[in-house]
Amino acid sequence: MKITFLGTGTSQGVPVIACDCEVCQSNDLHDKRLRSSIMLEIDNNNFVIDTGPDFRQQMLRENVKKVDAILFTHEHKDHIAGLDDIRSFNWIYKKPMDIYAEERVLKILQIEYSYAFAEDKYPGIPEMNLHEIENKKFKINNIEIQPIRGLHYKLPVFGFKFNNFAYLTDVNFVETNEIEKIKNVKVLVINALRKRKHISHFNLEEALEFIKKVNPQKAYLTHISHYLGLHEIVNKELPENVELAYDGLSLNLFE
Repeated sequence: MKITFLGTGTSQGVPVIACDCEVCQSNDLHDKRLRSSIMLEIDNNNFVIDTGPDFRQQMLRENVKKVDAILFTHEHKDHIAGLDDIRSFNWIYKKPMDIYAEERVLKILQIEYSYAFAEDKYPGIPEMNLHEIENKKFKINNIEIQPIRGLHYKLPVFGFKFNNFAYLTDVNFVETNEIEKIKNVKVLVINALRKRKHISHFNLEEALEFIKKVNPQKAYLTHISHYLGLHEIVNKELPENVELAYDGLSLNLFE
């Protein structure tokens, strides 16, 4: 399994428009963060989790030629706003894109991209096959996926576990029974927005406490804002088995 961090930034990305802070003005490429998204390559399948506003740029940067399915954690704009750009894959492979999300999210996609679901369809619109998922295991092309329920303030969101890899973003609470699903995974990815407490995201302290509960071999922090600090400095302050993820970071996991 190969994991590529397509984006590791918060809803505004880093740098933030018109911000003069040291992180936004940094020349370190590790401090340049597109909106959070990840790609998994498993047994010749390419799965993308979330298509934010930077989806097109991320696909071009990583030279992605094929996406077999897209999974959505939730419906906020920084996670769905790039979905129209699946049109390129529609055109090349002459088939709709398979989309996996819970019922609420699918309904919102149909509102946000109403032109794609109109009875009288305009030529060249994005084409999708919508698949509803619940909080139980499901398969895509024989690959088993375990949803993980979390809360983004009061909004239910999904994280996902693939084999010994778990990805959760935009959470600030996860029930004990959901944590049990990902206990002792090899690699955990979890959001850590900033150092100060936040209403809907884990801050750094909370993310590190969550990592202790899960007890992965390795953990990476994502959905990072400019308030967390410079990558080079913050990374040195983290526990030995924890690192800040960055855009373009690639991991190879073997069972």
